[in-house]
Amino acid sequence: MGKKTNAKKELYSWIKSILLAAVIVFVCRYFVFTPSIVVGQSMMPNLQDGNRIIVSKLSDIKRFDEIVFNAPDSDEHYVKRVIGLPGDHIEMKNDVLYINGKAYKEPYLKENRKNLPPNNKLTGDFTLEEITQKKEVPKGYLFVLGDNRLVSKDSRIFGVIPMDSVIGKVKIRFWPFNEIKVFK
Repeated sequence: MGKKTNAKKELYSWIKSILLAAVIVFVCRYFVFTPSIVVGQSMMPNLQDGNRIIVSKLSDIKRFDEIVFNAPDSDEHYVKRVIGLPGDHIEMKNDVLYINGKAYKEPYLKENRKNLPPNNKLTGDFTLEEITQKKEVPKGYLFVLGDNRLVSKDSRIFGVIPMDSVIGKVKIRFWPFNEIKVFK
């Protein structure tokens, strides 16, 4: 009789441990971080089709962060770079990004610019107002662009995105293993 009681206690202990672990995983995945897969070429070469990433749901979103959000035009998740924050005026002129009148270098575009034929632009000229009919990014919204500007479907096409559509900030690329990277 003692062996059956000990076996029941042991089984009960295992079940409690497994349930506790499942609850912790659920809470972490739902509230703290989630895995995601990069689909498409819009963030190449920084993030490539099929890369596996970890997205932090708790990180503050800043300009030039790579984020995952619910696509406004499909049931997919998109990965793009935050260019404009609420209140920003955005303009692209002669392949130079201007935010609130200040020119910004975009070092993450270096590789894509290297492959351009001479006298070609990576990003066509535009202003936020031409795209959205708004002078500045509205409160509660973000303006996003892909790094592979020649093929990216981004705010130039679908406009600004609501902040509440953001799933989180890309923190780690964990696949493929030879390209593991931690993002700021």
